[in-house]
Amino acid sequence: MSDPAARLRYVAPWQRPRHALPGGRRLVVWPVVNVEHWSIANPMPRQALVAPTGAALQPDLPNWAWHEYGMRVGFWRFLDMFDRLRLRPTLSVNASVVGAYPEVARAARDAGWEFMGHGWLQVPTHRVADQAGMIARVVAEIEGFTGRRCTGWLGPGLTQTPETPDLLAAAGIEWTGDFVVDDLPARVETAHGPLLALPYSVELNDVPVVAIQHGDEDALPRRARLQVARLVAEADASGSVKATGIAIHPYLSGVPHRIAALEALFAELAADPRIAFMQGDEIARWYLASGDPA
Repeated sequence: MSDPAARLRYVAPWQRPRHALPGGRRLVVWPVVNVEHWSIANPMPRQALVAPTGAALQPDLPNWAWHEYGMRVGFWRFLDMFDRLRLRPTLSVNASVVGAYPEVARAARDAGWEFMGHGWLQVPTHRVADQAGMIARVVAEIEGFTGRRCTGWLGPGLTQTPETPDLLAAAGIEWTGDFVVDDLPARVETAHGPLLALPYSVELNDVPVVAIQHGDEDALPRRARLQVARLVAEADASGSVKATGIAIHPYLSGVPHRIAALEALFAELAADPRIAFMQGDEIARWYLASGDPA
């Protein structure tokens, strides 16, 4: 099935049944921390510093080091923030992080963070020669390390090939953040039964906001507040529930000049009685129990 639209049933917001959360809460917030393994042998997935005179250089040490700071320092600021707020995000993780950064992987596991498969290395999916083998390797590594079955997936850079959903479902993956199409989960048809598309975000995401659009430290928090306010208002008006993801990376939002603004945002959201924080698997279970056929 080459057309992703053919995998999704079109449903307008007014065609959705009403949803409910405990305590009358109106909004599900899904925080996702992306930790990745950037191999110095490969071109860097992102660049903060372009090569002098535009000549591409490899090994790309400055941009590798930009990301490495996030794994050495920025991640620990995230861990401290979520621990203080008693929140458990989803960890979107290149499975090779388990071996390359064992301190990071252990800390996330021991804090109760959910591990979501994010490829083996930070390499676009269409550049992986054996995609099925890569997915199987990721699933096995995460389950072996955490003791929990890996049920969620986010492609590196949200990349897929036409057969990716079928391969994910065949490997036991039940939900994905790659189809950012709605304010609630939606079913993605595959040859092995449906996947759930969870409401990840390409805009409440510090890669586009910071690395691509060059927003300042308040750009992502400001956008998140606007998103939350509108979704809560719509949920109130319909007597239902909305959902949104917020995606952050240690090398972007975990740096000293941005972390305070991010901490203020999450403290504000954690104190809002209208908001329920959930991990991906919790969202999937809640949604499936609702009986919504979309």
